[in-house]
Amino acid sequence: MRANIKLGRIHGIEIGLHYSWFIIAALIVFSLGEHFRQVYRNWGTGQAWFVALFTAVLFFISLLLHELSHSLVAQARGLKVKAITLFALGGVSQIQDDATDAKTEFWVAIAGPIASLIIGFGCLAVAVSLGWHRAAEPRTVMTAVLVWLGYINVALAVFNMIPGFPLDGGRVLRSIVWAITKNADRSTRIAARVGEGVAFLFILDGIWQFFSGAGFGGLWIAFIGWFLMDAAKASYGQAEITAAFQGMRVSDVMSRDWVTVNRGMSLQDFVDSYLLTTGQRCYPVEDQGRLVGLITPRDVGAIPRERWDVTTVREAMRPLEELHVISPDTQVLDALKLMAGNDVNQLPVVAHGTLQGVVSRSQLMQLLQTRSELQGAAPHHPPIAA
Repeated sequence: MRANIKLGRIHGIEIGLHYSWFIIAALIVFSLGEHFRQVYRNWGTGQAWFVALFTAVLFFISLLLHELSHSLVAQARGLKVKAITLFALGGVSQIQDDATDAKTEFWVAIAGPIASLIIGFGCLAVAVSLGWHRAAEPRTVMTAVLVWLGYINVALAVFNMIPGFPLDGGRVLRSIVWAITKNADRSTRIAARVGEGVAFLFILDGIWQFFSGAGFGGLWIAFIGWFLMDAAKASYGQAEITAAFQGMRVSDVMSRDWVTVNRGMSLQDFVDSYLLTTGQRCYPVEDQGRLVGLITPRDVGAIPRERWDVTTVREAMRPLEELHVISPDTQVLDALKLMAGNDVNQLPVVAHGTLQGVVSRSQLMQLLQTRSELQGAAPHHPPIAA
């Protein structure tokens, strides 16, 4: 989940919004505006919509505080946090490092719900101090805002504690299983499977409510279930990848037979002689035996076709200083994280300024598929001589 709009940094963590955030923001403002207009008929239309907008802003600030709690605890436990992105279903903290122990996983996961509970009960306590009674509707603008924020944050904490991975409750479940089994990969698989089950129940409940007359509310629950199902499956797949490549180095899996091209070649010659004939997706560019850059079909496509004859590979390639370069001793899992974090599909492997090979995401996924197929194959039993 990448931010489309950057808002700034807090404690070194980049804060941003995904485009889908505007959809849920508009829905919240609209529903709050209608609620305030129906409950507080003495309010003017302008006042109701202003209070709705103000309340929605405070709600998203509380969501940000929820995610900040995860991130700050992660930093305190020695993990690197890249960014926080708010989107349609809440927010996500992009923690670059995996928890190294069950205790870290537990405290990072539980920090968000604790923050939401503190915010929720804090808002309700202030509303009570201002004269609000639980059995009655709030009478003032301030208490109306505080009561809504209080209830929604408590609900947010309760929802997030549902044991459906990757919700916070699912991560808490993973930490408990991890502490019992002493196996991080196994705990992730178990939590992800539980998450898939919870997501399936959400989908069934949403469909049932929709056909029972709940309308959009039922579809929204089903959509949340679909999102959780997809995330749980992705988490299970990530656990499979981690288990498959644990301890492996790039030198064990990199391709050493990649075709290299000279930087002075024209793009037209490069396309005709290499791109259309070898099927290779990434080409190291060399100058007198030393790596100077990489060129891919995407780089070629960025140049107008009529200029291919007069444009050299050097002009279209990505220079070495702009590339993410790894060494043969780099862990495969670290290489995958680097590719995912920087949205690249291949990395050059360089030692002492010389290209040793190339590792690509597609190559690693093919290797993973092959290993999976071999593990699922029936064991071979040699024939017994009569």
